[in-house]
Amino acid sequence: MNPLLALQIADHVRDEVREQPKRWGCLALFVLFGPAIACVLVAVLIIVVIAGGADGSDTSTGQVPGIPDVMLTAYRQATQRTNGIRPACTGMRWSILAGIAEVESRHATGRAVAPNGDITPPILGPVLDGSGVGGNRTPIRNPDGTFARAVGPFQFLTTTWAGVEQDGNDDGVRNPHNAFDAALGAAVYLCGTGPCDLTDQAQLRTALFRYNASQAYVSQVLAIIERYDAARLQPAVNATGSAKAVIDAAMSQLGVPYAWGGGTAAGPSRGIRDGGVADRHGDYNKIGFDCSGLVVYAYAKVGIAFPHNSRAQFASGGRVPKEAGLGALRPGDLVFYSPGFIHHVGIYLGDRRMVNAPFSGAVVRVDVVDLAEYAGGVRVLEP
Repeated sequence: MNPLLALQIADHVRDEVREQPKRWGCLALFVLFGPAIACVLVAVLIIVVIAGGADGSDTSTGQVPGIPDVMLTAYRQATQRTNGIRPACTGMRWSILAGIAEVESRHATGRAVAPNGDITPPILGPVLDGSGVGGNRTPIRNPDGTFARAVGPFQFLTTTWAGVEQDGNDDGVRNPHNAFDAALGAAVYLCGTGPCDLTDQAQLRTALFRYNASQAYVSQVLAIIERYDAARLQPAVNATGSAKAVIDAAMSQLGVPYAWGGGTAAGPSRGIRDGGVADRHGDYNKIGFDCSGLVVYAYAKVGIAFPHNSRAQFASGGRVPKEAGLGALRPGDLVFYSPGFIHHVGIYLGDRRMVNAPFSGAVVRVDVVDLAEYAGGVRVLEP
């Protein structure tokens, strides 16, 4: 067997066989390699505390990796104003608007976004003349007879915008090329005209299908919304410099599936078979991260190469002793778990929280650092 694969399998048996639905916990399987193999199962319950808000009350602050500040402000402001325009619509949140804008324009990537939300140069979709460009085979015309094209960060057609146009930045103009106007218009369009609860998955799917009548589109946007929902529920992280770059990289992967053996310096990758729990979850068919793979990816952003193995990572830097407690940790430090051997790693955020890829069947997420199996930290980044 390939030595690296053997090491990963051994690490997975000791590290990743920890599945207990709706709990960050584990049935840690202790395996002693040799002529005799013995197993002891230990169940550990770790309570996860994640702060969240009520429907339509996105009170989190700070940046979200990958979203320009003005765009994020536009999404949040639209969320707060939606109910005043569509009182029967509940559950609107900025992550829904961000999910659509990521697909439609990558949050206006490549454009300048002014503080008032004006975007230059304008974002223009292909001319919908039925030529096949952009997948369009049916000509669509504006009321004046010219061929239509979608415009702005939310890619509105002229006729659609006419029915939902909003002045999101209170400048007296309703402009689909403006981030604040377009975000509020998109929120109004998603809500429709009747009662709507966007915290209900079925109703959210219906709203997204109304926005773009493609089930593939709906599934794509829902996956992004899930990722941003995880970020939406996290308070800002107090980190600077290299630590901030590492944390931003890891947090940008929130919602990405756990995949045993997955994760490289370039990003999520296909998982591999383990002959056990990971196979039952289909990790070998998922593109994602395992715990050490997420560390490899995040630290690569600051030029640090880690081995793809939690035990090897534990030996890769200066120790922050367990006895010193969590108060000795700094954002960006690695935190390790050990019931006798190192079996898990996360990236410390501060305030007893870490971002990690926890186990098969889960996604990259933020969890509370529990002291039950805490083995100490490793510091690679110096102030």
